[in-house]
Amino acid sequence: MSCQGCGLNELLIEIKVEGAHNRNLLRDMSNLMRVRNALHHANEDTLTIKEFGARELADFCNDHLDREKMRIRLPGEDWRPMSELPVIPETKWIDKLIAERQVCMYFQPIVDSEERIYAYEALARFMDEDGSLLYPNIVFPAAKTRGRLYALDRLCRMKAVEEAAPLRAKTFINFIPTSIYSPEFCLKSTIDLAAKLNIEPSLFVFEVVETEKTEDLAHLKRILAFYKEKGFKYALDDVGEGFSTVEMLVELKPQYMKLDRTHVHGVSRNSAMQRMAELFLETALRIGSVPLAEGIESREDFEWLKQRGYRLFQGYLFGKPSLPPSPQQEVQTCNF
Repeated sequence: MSCQGCGLNELLIEIKVEGAHNRNLLRDMSNLMRVRNALHHANEDTLTIKEFGARELADFCNDHLDREKMRIRLPGEDWRPMSELPVIPETKWIDKLIAERQVCMYFQPIVDSEERIYAYEALARFMDEDGSLLYPNIVFPAAKTRGRLYALDRLCRMKAVEEAAPLRAKTFINFIPTSIYSPEFCLKSTIDLAAKLNIEPSLFVFEVVETEKTEDLAHLKRILAFYKEKGFKYALDDVGEGFSTVEMLVELKPQYMKLDRTHVHGVSRNSAMQRMAELFLETALRIGSVPLAEGIESREDFEWLKQRGYRLFQGYLFGKPSLPPSPQQEVQTCNF
């Protein structure tokens, strides 16, 4: 099994047209791409082009076709608006970033109620050509536009496992469920790497990130079941945003549930936030999950949440993301 996002093959873009006017001009579009040696395939209502022809074809379509009746897609991806065609070549830098593994992991501590380090969360940071840091909010959307989400997500998971290995501490690692086509295939390299490094699977907690809300609950359950079968733990990140229904949480049965920072910052002074935090806590305990509050920046919020029964905490109050800590740093062992 393979996908375009896994390798660095030449990127192909499929364009579909609707309407008599657009179909009448499809031959002209095909001829334009053929002359430029950018045509891969054409039929009566679609053509597939090589990436380097995208800009010129976009200009042609802007001038002569009804773009509202056109769609584009990358192999294996969903159809998108025609307006995204000229954007795809602008994300070509993602290919180099992935090929050269231009990613490093920062680690943020997760503490217990006594402020002892319980675990770390591995957070990806990327390096630009000038050596400056690029953040996930820039890199992941670009990878999604280019159809490289799987390759980028895999790179980050592998790098997190590699850099967490010397710590021999529980580590939370983010992953994007919509980037995983088949857990048995797509996650095999991560599983094999952990085994090669002789790391106890229970030290890893794979976190469903908030940036990609999956609509396929059955697919997500299959992924989480695969992780569980291999001895890993899993968590739902930013609960309160994407996973707000109790029914969904009961079905997924996460070992850890993270309360979104939007419901944490200022909770000690906000009655509406307090109600949300208490409902979250009640739900987590009801389904057997460990409640974790993230985004804590003030002592007042920490104390309020601790008194209510929260068990794990994360935020700038306890430490900002930084390069991997010393393997000798003591990490508290807890029975959850």
